[in-house]
Amino acid sequence: MLSVAASRGDVTWSHPALHPGEKAMMKRFAVVGSAMLAVALLSGFALRGGPRWGKDPERVKQLVTWKLDDKLDTLDATESQRQSIHAVKERLFSDGMQMMKEHRAVREEAFQQLSSDTPDRQKLHALVDARIEAMRAFAHQATDAALEVHGTLTPRQRQELAEQFRQHVGP
Repeated sequence: MLSVAASRGDVTWSHPALHPGEKAMMKRFAVVGSAMLAVALLSGFALRGGPRWGKDPERVKQLVTWKLDDKLDTLDATESQRQSIHAVKERLFSDGMQMMKEHRAVREEAFQQLSSDTPDRQKLHALVDARIEAMRAFAHQATDAALEVHGTLTPRQRQELAEQFRQHVGP
């Protein structure tokens, strides 16, 4: 169990020693967090709009494209860089939307299991494991995408992007 103590705006997290399984789960959460960070870095876009953002994929894609174009404008990206980075965005967006569709199907299966009088424990754990593996794979894709974008940008552009990102997310 986590506890939070706040004093003068400082937040301290404490928890008892984690078991090996819990450590693995925390590591998985870190991987997923890294993927989300890579996506935000890639597009300069923090997911906004609440829980309904994924209801209209074309609208989300349009917003991501606008944000990405704005970021590329601030970096004075060349047309060649824009084309390359937009191709990365298209791939990552497509893979991310496919993962969301799969997630919805798994969520429905989990709801059905939990609604039954005798939910199948092994099936539920298998669903969780499958989703974690899917998120891990996407995290690796997002990391590869961020590295591809990194290679597309000039050192000056990378430095500028890093500074903007630090200002956005803090130290």
